[in-house]
Amino acid sequence: MVRLACELLESSRGSVHILYVIEVGRGVPLDADVAPAASKGEEVLKDMEQVARNYKCNLEAELVQARKAGAAVVQEAADKGVEAIVIGTSYRQRFGSYSLGESIPYILKHAPCRVIVSREPNNKA
Repeated sequence: MVRLACELLESSRGSVHILYVIEVGRGVPLDADVAPAASKGEEVLKDMEQVARNYKCNLEAELVQARKAGAAVVQEAADKGVEAIVIGTSYRQRFGSYSLGESIPYILKHAPCRVIVSREPNNKA
């Protein structure tokens, strides 16, 4: 997704905001120490930053904790005034049907900007 976002911006030299959201359950304070998840998030962000370095776009990477990932993405997009959200998903089935999960439908419904969704190929077909 980082490559796609950077390629879309390459001619405009725009900015890419990479967001990694750690979902924190309601029984835990929102600012609780979630060291294992934070370590994984930092590693993912580092890998994404490495991909973005090959492109000529400004980059900002951020790790946030939220109750729901979809709401966090929408809020960050609104706060930063982004022009588009680029989000990826894998092919998932739930109860025998293709499923986008919870976050992507929420983002599609509430985003203050364009949303580009890219799904990995269905290797089960």
